[in-house]
Amino acid sequence: MERLGTGIGWRPEIADAVEAMPGIDWVEVVAENVCPGHLPESLRRLRGRGVTVVPHGVSLGLGGAERPDAGRLAALAERVEALGAPLVTEHIAFVRAGGPLTASPGLEAGHLLPVPRTRDALDVLCENIRVAQDALPVPLAVENIAALICWPGEEMTEGQFLYDLADRTGVRLLIDVANLHTNHVNRGEDPAEALAELPLEALAYVHVAGGFERDGVWHDSHAHPVPRPVLDILTDLASRVSPPGVLLERDENFPEPGELEGELRAIRDAVEKGGGGAGRSSTVSRGPFVGAERAAFPDGQVEAARQRVALAQAALLSALVAGTPVPEGFDRVRLGVQARALAGKRADVVAKVAPELPLILGAGYRPAFLAYAQGAPMTGGYRRDALSFAEHLLLGGKVADARARRELREWWLERSGPAPRSRRPAVRLARATRKVLLRR
Repeated sequence: MERLGTGIGWRPEIADAVEAMPGIDWVEVVAENVCPGHLPESLRRLRGRGVTVVPHGVSLGLGGAERPDAGRLAALAERVEALGAPLVTEHIAFVRAGGPLTASPGLEAGHLLPVPRTRDALDVLCENIRVAQDALPVPLAVENIAALICWPGEEMTEGQFLYDLADRTGVRLLIDVANLHTNHVNRGEDPAEALAELPLEALAYVHVAGGFERDGVWHDSHAHPVPRPVLDILTDLASRVSPPGVLLERDENFPEPGELEGELRAIRDAVEKGGGGAGRSSTVSRGPFVGAERAAFPDGQVEAARQRVALAQAALLSALVAGTPVPEGFDRVRLGVQARALAGKRADVVAKVAPELPLILGAGYRPAFLAYAQGAPMTGGYRRDALSFAEHLLLGGKVADARARRELREWWLERSGPAPRSRRPAVRLARATRKVLLRR
């Protein structure tokens, strides 16, 4: 049994500030951003001081129709071992659709999308979590996500869906109170009702984050201060159970360390105001949700459910990223908001993984990328997306400035082959020969 305490999401941009912050008991790191053999020195130092590090995955797609990818699971397990983590977390979401189950091209969302709260989706999610649990060396906890859209024909509330999930699989829950607030604004769901229905004895820890409202839609940005309504939901949760851990998430627009420390104080105050759940459990169990039985499901039942879920998710994702017709029952306006949010997120992440592109293209980067994204769904991850975008601009003659066109071509040539040009034998030989000739 282990209590986590108060933590913050570790990001390279605030690594020094996190190390210097008082009262940090643990940190969470995006699993896919960590290389097991080359951990950042900051994380090594934190671990050396006894600070717990928890990997938080974003790419498994446990709510997708396909079985979890064995390679992704192995990579996540490797990161758990490298960090000495007591548990690992992921999301109740799908991130890709299409492919063999639908006989259609595979598509990537580039973001977390909600699963329908139906019995089919629950059957698939439970089986996928069972597969993940068997592949991971520590307990798994899964997080409720924020949503801009509602699936038509849902059969359960979020609380009921999460209760059945924990009851059937023994998985633990990572409850994001900011996401409960997001779903309150965007979907009209009462956070108090959701908390009342949750199996809080399965709670692993809590996320707290900020966002902003625009045109009646709440965007879970992780780039703004934590608002009072989110802290109030945290207080409500803490009045029902003493959370084993509470963590502040911030991914962009990082403020000064003092402001982050102020948000952490506000989080501690909100928990204290809740009274710690009147003495209920305040530790992280290393075992499954107490009383849960990990039931096995008939293969035929799950495979039929996978097929139905696959078709529904592929139709939705295709409408969001490929401009196909909106599936029946969805709000067209809200789907448009989600589509624009996905495209914007995609542009932002490509700019992070390929920071040279905004430098080369300047102010034209974002409008050019958004125009490209309208007709080119992502199919192979963000790095491949960056290369395809550059190729699209070069082949289409869409870069008027000669200097920018030359630099973009050099950038693309350097990265488009199986190995960087600077590392290819012929290029290395040519450069070595040139150096010898210059010395003569």
